[in-house]
Amino acid sequence: MKKKILLIFGLIIFLGCAKKPLVTVAPPVEEVPTVEEKEKPAEKVEMQKTPIEEMPPVSGITEEKITEEKISAEELIRKQLAEEIKRFEAEDIHFDFDKYNIRPDAAKILKKKAEWLLKNPQVHILIEGHCDERGTEEYNLALGERRANSAKRFLVNLGVDPERISIISYGEERPLDPRHCEEAWAKNRRCHFIVIKY
Repeated sequence: MKKKILLIFGLIIFLGCAKKPLVTVAPPVEEVPTVEEKEKPAEKVEMQKTPIEEMPPVSGITEEKITEEKISAEELIRKQLAEEIKRFEAEDIHFDFDKYNIRPDAAKILKKKAEWLLKNPQVHILIEGHCDERGTEEYNLALGERRANSAKRFLVNLGVDPERISIISYGEERPLDPRHCEEAWAKNRRCHFIVIKY
């Protein structure tokens, strides 16, 4: 009888315990990347684009500084050109008495002038023809013109555009040296060059 009671009691305990749900805690599952995921390239990080006008100025370089540098460069070019014009105008060519052919010493000077004119195609010049005081005024005006034309032809033959060269004759009107001697006359038989446009 005791065995039956114990058996029934044990059965009741067993059935009571069997109805309780078993709570189990599953261990955390670590996600292991697949082979495809490992070989997949990293996604590109999209850069945020900023319009240029909204970008801050580069440190140390401002628009004002760039403008100042540009003005300085232009001023330097102007000064350099002014110096070159001064040298160009300072050197005359000379002629023998009653002649208008180009002498060897004048040819050297004209070659240098032609080189400079070819380097500065914006420049236009005026060639003045001059004579000494001997001879009539009309004759000297004509001689001065022939001298100026000789110089112009020489420059044109070296490649200078004739449209850039004007001529004028002053005859004996504008002597460089007002004295009345051979030394003064030799100085006055000349062509003088003036830059009229640059």
